[in-house]
Amino acid sequence: KYWPLFLLFFYVLSPIPYCISRRVVDDTDSASNACKELAIFLTTGIVISAFGLPIIFARAEVIAWGACALVLTGNVVIFGTILGFFLVFGSNDDFSWQQW
Repeated sequence: KYWPLFLLFFYVLSPIPYCISRRVVDDTDSASNACKELAIFLTTGIVISAFGLPIIFARAEVIAWGACALVLTGNVVIFGTILGFFLVFGSNDDFSWQQW
């Protein structure tokens, strides 16, 4: 069944709000910024939706519970990888992905 493949949209959409806010916001401001907080809020909503959709599919018996468990495990791996990328390459130093 192809229903869990709809999560690919969440994988693509999750880093976009944070990337946009990093381009717009100046990091020298030590106070919290509304644009950055909105980006974190939207990213959190996307990630939670990616974990909730397979559970809804499983409860509606669209997919089996075993498939739901596999998709949730894949979510942990994918979102952990995205988080690791932003932690390693997110700082503004000489080894930053933003200079590409």
